[in-house]
Amino acid sequence: MGVYIGIDLHSNNSLVVVIDGRGCVVYEKRLRNELPLVLAELEPYRKRCEEVVVESTYNWYWLVDGLMGAGYRLHLANTAGIQQYKGLKHSDDRSDARWLAEMLRLKVLPEGYIYPKGERAVRDLLRKRSQLVRQKVTQMLSIQDLVSRNAGVSLNGNTVKALTAWDLDRLLPDPLVARAAKSNLRVYRCLVKEIKDLEGTMLSRVEDSTDWKNLLGVYGVGKILGLTILLEAGDMSRFASAGHFASYCRCVGSEKLSNGKRKGKGNTKNGNKWLAWAFIEAANYAVMHYEKAKRFYQRKKARVNGVVAIKAVAHKLARACYHVLKDGVPFQAERAFS
Repeated sequence: MGVYIGIDLHSNNSLVVVIDGRGCVVYEKRLRNELPLVLAELEPYRKRCEEVVVESTYNWYWLVDGLMGAGYRLHLANTAGIQQYKGLKHSDDRSDARWLAEMLRLKVLPEGYIYPKGERAVRDLLRKRSQLVRQKVTQMLSIQDLVSRNAGVSLNGNTVKALTAWDLDRLLPDPLVARAAKSNLRVYRCLVKEIKDLEGTMLSRVEDSTDWKNLLGVYGVGKILGLTILLEAGDMSRFASAGHFASYCRCVGSEKLSNGKRKGKGNTKNGNKWLAWAFIEAANYAVMHYEKAKRFYQRKKARVNGVVAIKAVAHKLARACYHVLKDGVPFQAERAFS
């Protein structure tokens, strides 16, 4: 009889449960997060193991990669889609791991996407760039606040970028305040250089990609947004339709209806936050620079508010990018904004 393995993964340990084909627990133990130890404990069940499910947490790479390398059939549990029986009086790691294995046995497991190991590093490098960009903006805002608070002068972003240490001494006579602003400026300049270097590394990996070049033809999509869409979307065959992809990009509404009546909202955070950001950015740029997108936006805005109208443009762009990536075809503005 085959067995199914559920692993409730934590920061420094994992609760491992093995159940048989009838759902009975045949092994249950908490293990340190050490791959050789986990593999050794599971070895007696490896030949009978049908499938393994690992909880999708921030630190799943090492375990999923290691188990797949050992020949196990892996599934990544989508924790946002998992619901336990609400009448439970007690829930702990054991019940969580058993429930993972049970859903796997019953073929009802909500699954997450296991991004290919060979392509994961460049995607994570792109996410690192986003983190550094946020930190860069923080440094700029800090300089603006210091100057505004102590000198009553309002500086725009372009002025801050051109500042020198001499400029800060002139604007901020107090040497300690000037020292704080200079510290922000040095960190800002360091981040600008690091971000530029990261972008060069990432773009060198995709410069020959036909999909990336096709994405650059989509309204509002430049090099970094195209890179984001390409790397975050992954294998397009995992999306059943353009609508499913748009939903993953958080470009559709989230609500619960019953008998035509609204019963509340769904989880608006389901999906990929980086793709959501990319398509909103592309939509804002598209309505400023492309006539077809602008006309669509204005028609939509006449009926709803501007935020919803921009989201509608983002939805159009997401559906267009689905076909660009799925079918390997260039962007067709006439079909997107007919």
